[in-house]
Formats: sequence, C-alpha cells, structure tokens
Amino acid sequence: MSGRWVFVCGPSGAGKDSLISWAANHLAGLPEIVFSRRMVTRPSFPGSEHDEVTPTQMAALLGSGGLAWCWEANGLHYGIAAHYAALVAAGHVVVVNGSREHALGLPVLPQVRVVQVVAQAGELAARLAQRGREAPTEVARRLARNALFPELQADCTIVNEATLADAGQTLADYLKRCVGSG
Repeated sequence: MSGRWVFVCGPSGAGKDSLISWAANHLAGLPEIVFSRRMVTRPSFPGSEHDEVTPTQMAALLGSGGLAWCWEANGLHYGIAAHYAALVAAGHVVVVNGSREHALGLPVLPQVRVVQVVAQAGELAARLAQRGREAPTEVARRLARNALFPELQADCTIVNEATLADAGQTLADYLKRCVGSG
C-alpha cells in the first residue's frame, strides 16, 4: 500500500493551524492518518503547533538525514522529522503544515498532495492582527508576501471564511479520500 504526504499550505492568517487541529481532533480514530509535528527555529509557547529547535540543531538534523522535508519561509527554518517518511512508506497519510514556497518546489509524485487554504486579504489581516504574534510591520510584510504566490497548483483548495467546522470538515473529508487511494 502506498501512503501519501499531504502538505497544507496557505498565507499567514488563512487558518492552517486551526484547520489541521480541527481535522486531527475529528480523525483521531483513524490511525492511518498522521498529523506531523514540524520543527521551527522560532520559540514555542504552551499550545504551540511546533517543536522549537535552534538553527544549529536544524542544520545538524539536515546533515544527519534526520529530516524528511525542510524549507525556509518568513525568515525561519522548518523541518519534518525523517521518521514520518517510514509511515508514508507503510501506507499512512502524513499531514504536514507546509509553506507555499516549499509546495511550489515539491516533486510531482503520486504520493505527494497539496491542500491550499485561502481567505480574503481583509480576513487575513484581521486574523494576523488578532493573534498578536507579530508587530504591525511584520504583519504588513506577511500580507505583501502573498503577491509572490499566484494561484498555487493544489489538489484541494479550501476557502476558510465561514465556520471552522465547515472548512475543517472539508479538510477531514479530503484526508479520508487520500487513505488507500494508492
């Protein structure tokens, strides 16, 4: 059985973390769908959706073959541990909170899928301001970065402007369809 990598990508503020978390909670009974933890060179905090690593640790993981995937975005380094590749090889669907820039360079392979999460510019700006993680200049930079990514070629596009449950269910349904679609 062939597994799948499913990269969930979209602009900052599109709600990727929220959708992935919603889908993970609602698909907890399906062990063939695995939600990866990413490593990021950004401090973590309680409830973070990532594991904090230093740039030195990230470089060591990359050099030792400890990463299945790695990329840079927004001045940070991201990585997915190599042990997730064994799960894909064993037939699991592994969900990755990814980057649009990284997704543009992904190989065209039957086991790689891209889910794009989108929202209107005003909604993105409001969400970024509400989360309060970045200064206003950083929010403006993240919003301006969206012009660098014209329509991403995605296997599934989710417009996240209604309820979290609606968009989350769309992601969950897509992931269930990926199971066993080898």
